[in-house]
Amino acid sequence: MSNIILPSSPEDLKRIRGCMEEMSNSFTRMEAERDFQKEAINALAEECEIPKSILRKTARAFHNQNVTDLIAEVSDIEALMESI
Repeated sequence: MSNIILPSSPEDLKRIRGCMEEMSNSFTRMEAERDFQKEAINALAEECEIPKSILRKTARAFHNQNVTDLIAEVSDIEALMESI
């Protein structure tokens, strides 16, 4: 078991507490964004009758701007599948 040396200065403790509060706020924002993404995909899937998995992958590719890489990867997978 490792031991840490806890800071004793009020300034350090205040800085740690402030950082923990900001981290907690960040986690809350991340959770809210995940909820938004889920709701957006669900609504679009229902309205457009496109599978959620396709919409999620499309959104990720749109964000990453890596469609060309994905196409190449799928081609490699297709080639491997055909050979086995």
